[in-house]
Amino acid sequence: MKRSHLLPQIEIIPCKVCGDKSSGVHYGVITCEGCKGFFRRSQSSVVNYQCPRNKQCVVDRVNRNRCQYCRLQKCLQLGMSRDAVKFGRMSKKQREKVEEEVKFHKAQLRAQNDAPPDSSVFETQTPSSSDQLHHNYNGYGGYSSNEVSSPYGYGYSTSVTPQQTMNYNEVSTDYVDSTTYEPRGTIMDPDFVSHADGDINDVLIKTLAEAHANTSTKLDAVHDMFRKSQDISRILYYKNLGQEELWLDCAEKLTHMIQNIIEFAKLIPGFMRLSQDDQILLLKTGSFELAIVRMSRLLDLSQNAVLYGDVMLPQEAFYTSDSDEMRLVSRIFQTAKSIAELKLTETELALYQSLVLLWPERNGVRGNTEIQRLFNLSMIAIKQELEANHAILKGDVTVLDTLLNNIPNFRDISIMHMEALSKFKQQHPNIVFPPLYKELFSIDSPQDLT
Repeated sequence: MKRSHLLPQIEIIPCKVCGDKSSGVHYGVITCEGCKGFFRRSQSSVVNYQCPRNKQCVVDRVNRNRCQYCRLQKCLQLGMSRDAVKFGRMSKKQREKVEEEVKFHKAQLRAQNDAPPDSSVFETQTPSSSDQLHHNYNGYGGYSSNEVSSPYGYGYSTSVTPQQTMNYNEVSTDYVDSTTYEPRGTIMDPDFVSHADGDINDVLIKTLAEAHANTSTKLDAVHDMFRKSQDISRILYYKNLGQEELWLDCAEKLTHMIQNIIEFAKLIPGFMRLSQDDQILLLKTGSFELAIVRMSRLLDLSQNAVLYGDVMLPQEAFYTSDSDEMRLVSRIFQTAKSIAELKLTETELALYQSLVLLWPERNGVRGNTEIQRLFNLSMIAIKQELEANHAILKGDVTVLDTLLNNIPNFRDISIMHMEALSKFKQQHPNIVFPPLYKELFSIDSPQDLT
């Protein structure tokens, strides 16, 4: 693709910094004119931006002018540089990356115009033993319609009371980008992807793999920690923490992980096209589940220990005197371990996270068709990756079967977490959790909300 052809097509890709309409590659990154000008002005020697909050402000089309410090940090993290070469002198690797992005966005646009309204990834087949593994799923992997809905939208009954139901509207736009929602008939149709533009699957895989890599601790660093000798003093410190201190410490670590999960979600192609209500709902119901998936790559199976911040902690370090909390910890470790044992690649973990987050049968979502199509794309992609890298496990059970069968475990554990949190808050009413944790896992009844 020649420069003269590629340059105007770049503008279909939104600004990498704020999501507004881009105008080309500026200082090495595809940005809008506003972010281009901001970065140019930020290079003045007299500039000394300060963040009035916690250096984690959302930078989007609506909020980009609220915090200059965080906006500049995002520019730098994306690779903007005064010394960046101009478009005509981009490296081959940079040019290929831009071409792939253009190709992906063009395919999205074509799919919106050309795809038939309803098509399914899977054809009806004769049930096999692998089908029996996940008999609670229908043809595309959602829960069957005759199951009892829980207040959490997980598709099955639970003992949690209505007062413990999450209020989806509580997650503010400080954590999810504020975007203008424009209804679309379709986003991408799986049949279109499979037959009309097969290489879009490879682009999706690369995009998600890069999103995961940019929002996760590097695997080499994780494995380096696995090889270090245990820090007995740190382990004893955590084992001796009181219940309140341990809850708060875990909430802080989880909040940090979920901030990365939110950034990952925003990089999933098509996610930011969903209505803001659906974005928030998917993150509220799915972020804890994705945290378990991410935890699996931090597990050292030989020690049954997890990389917790900068220390390896065994499972028993998280136990308290409360039997429900002990069961919750055991279940989390058990499920994360079952994923770790599959030895998924980083790319497969990225695709699995997308699959879990975009589960289309969550109660309360409005854009079911659009979420379904995004889910279908992730299903096609992960199926391709797993079939290329993994053999059949046992009989005709595949790695994909095992991963899908784990999703109800995520739902169970999420409910166990909410029940344990409800009990803990009743016992410790004055505890103050991190704001994002409090908003994501709110269990206050509507009349208690302020």
